[in-house]
Amino acid sequence: MRNQGKLTLVGAGPGDPDLITIKGAKAIASADVILYDALVNKELLQYAVKSCEKIHVGKRAGKHSSTQDEINQLIVEHALQGKHVVRLKGGDPFIFARGKEELDFAESFGIKTDVVIGISSINLPGYYGIPLTTRGVNESFWVVTATTRNGELSKDAHLAAQSSATVVFFMGLRKLKEIVALYSAFGKEHLPVAIISQGSLPEGHVVEGTIETIVSKSENIPAPALIVVGESVGEYLNTYQPVHIQNRA
Repeated sequence: MRNQGKLTLVGAGPGDPDLITIKGAKAIASADVILYDALVNKELLQYAVKSCEKIHVGKRAGKHSSTQDEINQLIVEHALQGKHVVRLKGGDPFIFARGKEELDFAESFGIKTDVVIGISSINLPGYYGIPLTTRGVNESFWVVTATTRNGELSKDAHLAAQSSATVVFFMGLRKLKEIVALYSAFGKEHLPVAIISQGSLPEGHVVEGTIETIVSKSENIPAPALIVVGESVGEYLNTYQPVHIQNRA
């Protein structure tokens, strides 16, 4: 009797390979096939057995990439052959990822599924000592995708900019000027801002400033990057000496 295939969604963490969970590493080690994203640190593939097939399916702006339909089909094709498919996704599979879509598609074919949560990029501010909440300063933090499916700035950004919350913008570099204009319209030019570039990796950097100054300080910042806006960021600016990215000609 043919072994029953399985899909396991595994969160690979924000970049540093040491931030994979033990459960995630065990799943990789038991995989017959690994479908991994562009932002997954390739060092994690060393946990896999030699016979494991490793397929890059990363999606990056401006570069050839696999479509979501192609990824879904690969999952089903291999799982129906009785293989354990590990879908290795950057960060956490259910935070600004399409893990639920992949899970639902596999389950529609009767394929067993499992999820191993990962450390999300939401945690990167803390990695650099930037608090998302500070007692007496803010009572919440918001996490917003800056760029929607149709390429526009998220409407939630307008709501977030009016609050006292610390706001973490994913996929925001191309929308930085729009974010700055939005906060400026609410008279928040002096609000602290930190941009975390390539967070948790050896080349990771933090660029700090205010709504008024951050655009001029952030030229040539490499992606991926998080934009963190809020009074709570000021706690970091008063305490830490971040490494600045040097502008590259």
